[in-house]
Amino acid sequence: MQMKRVHYQLEELLERKPILLDSNSISAQLNGKTVLITGAAGSIGSEIVRQVMLYNPKSIVMLDQAETPLYLLGLEVKDSGSSAQLFFELCSVVSREAVSYVFNKYKPQVVYHAAAYKHVQMMEENPIQAVLVNILGTKNTAEVALEHNVDTFVMISTDKAVNPGSVMGASKLIAERYVQALHNKLVAEKNNSKTKFITTRFGNVLGSNGSVVPLFASQIENGGPVTLTHPDIVRYFMTIQEACQLVLEAGAMGQGAEIYIFDMGKPIKIRDLAYKMIRLSGKEPEKDIEIKIIGLRPGEKINEELLNTLAELLPTHNQNIMIAKEERVNFSYIYNNVKVIIEHAKQYKFNETVAGMKKLVPSFKSSNSKYEALDNAKNNSH
Repeated sequence: MQMKRVHYQLEELLERKPILLDSNSISAQLNGKTVLITGAAGSIGSEIVRQVMLYNPKSIVMLDQAETPLYLLGLEVKDSGSSAQLFFELCSVVSREAVSYVFNKYKPQVVYHAAAYKHVQMMEENPIQAVLVNILGTKNTAEVALEHNVDTFVMISTDKAVNPGSVMGASKLIAERYVQALHNKLVAEKNNSKTKFITTRFGNVLGSNGSVVPLFASQIENGGPVTLTHPDIVRYFMTIQEACQLVLEAGAMGQGAEIYIFDMGKPIKIRDLAYKMIRLSGKEPEKDIEIKIIGLRPGEKINEELLNTLAELLPTHNQNIMIAKEERVNFSYIYNNVKVIIEHAKQYKFNETVAGMKKLVPSFKSSNSKYEALDNAKNNSH
């Protein structure tokens, strides 16, 4: 299905005022620096590119494995008038050798790691790729960043990593924990490394690739029906611009090992969002456009959370950014378990791969998925 262009401002769909930031700290961090953005051709990565360009970096290295989107991004930013040197690297973060080559070539000082597979249903069907891209790809990029004494490494995560119900969410949580544990290990060993590893976690991004908004817009323009997976499903939302501004500010304020949570206001009921979009399009829901309930998809939860129930929330100087204080994970434990999970993935052992993720993340309970059987097997073994 071809996605149609939305004819109204996405901000109209938010039940709150837009988030505005003070950019002084970001400018101090990025001015004159070499910045590397992985997953640069994606919806989040490309917006980070656009925003980084505003802070006078010396150069921006845009890394992505998707050829056509990276080419199109190049066409856009080359005409932007930015004084920064712009470089494009067609590369997969799954390849340690390729990542090392890029770091050796450009010597980045700040890294925004946005490269990931993010579609919940796709990753339920392709858990091997979730592990290789989201876990191994993050491991490769973080470790190479450490080898090159990068100043700041910012990992971009998701609220689906909290009490995950999907392979995608669990893969992002494991990647988060690996990055945090790596930083804490360096601190504990009084390592001389200056690299700060920081995680940012936020919810759904309005208008991003694969999000519900362009899907609904297309369905409305085609006369319906608008499809909902569940009448009570709710999600947190923010705009791409807000999300990326907060990523930059969190990266500038972080000292290392923090998980930054963004205040996204109250969660929005997807049914209400559909109604609002239909009315903004000049039609009446249920009358002009049918609403059709199709059932939860594999890995999908009714409610998403921004914070683990056992975590503590700490304020920062920005009221829109908080720090999640979660349980520390021993680096040797996560390193050894991740190594096993990656080996299973490389051998295309599907059940063993997902079972390994569930062992490492006990809170990972599959939602409406064929991997629920692994939860039952784990429970029966106790």
